Amino acid sequence: MTRELVYGRRPVREVLRAGKRQILELLVTERALKAEPWLRETPGIRLQIVRERTLNEAARTMEHQGVVAFCEPYRYADALELAAGERPLLACLDQVTDPHNLGAVCRSAEGAGATGVVVVEHNAARVTAAVCKASAGAVEHLPVAVVVNLARYLEEIKRPDLWVWAAAGDAETPVWSADFTTGTALVLGAEGRGLRPGVRRVCDAAFAVPLAGEVESLNVSVTAGIALFEAARQRAA
Repeated sequence: MTRELVYGRRPVREVLRAGKRQILELLVTERALKAEPWLRETPGIRLQIVRERTLNEAARTMEHQGVVAFCEPYRYADALELAAGERPLLACLDQVTDPHNLGAVCRSAEGAGATGVVVVEHNAARVTAAVCKASAGAVEHLPVAVVVNLARYLEEIKRPDLWVWAAAGDAETPVWSADFTTGTALVLGAEGRGLRPGVRRVCDAAFAVPLAGEVESLNVSVTAGIALFEAARQRAA
């Protein structure tokens, strides 16, 4: 059976809480076992107590916090199904390659009650152990879908009650003036490059996060977080 790595105390715990994929093997240190009693309270999991060095080798990082799990593969959602519901809220990422950015976007999306996150198949981060860790386990609760062609996908899901909004620094509409109360797809571009022209062209409108300082732009995950929670605020009003 194909196995995927998840490391870190919270990411592994969220795998258990979500219950969407099985943990096949769990490696922990004595120190982590004492600090996290829940590690002993999960029946049916093969638990091994090992040394820190063994976990460093298994996770290929020292950021495992004494907990490493080997799980069933992550199950991606269907992108069209995510958009088909009533008033969906999607974060669509155009070739975002940094796993920490993807993880942070997923964490914000899950916290804001978004329907899901959509990423592209090529030249982009997918759900990995690093993404699970950066999301603090949020990817276990949040649907993530993969599409081959983002521009084509956005064209397919657009409808009168689902608007596609591009995040663009040159947009005239500030994020708090954009209408995210209907179905909304927030489209955010890659680090440093922004949205590809073909993706930008299919968007219905664009918004910007106004900046008062000297920096020219925000990190993609920060922009996503601002827009997602603005959408959540509008929908709760």
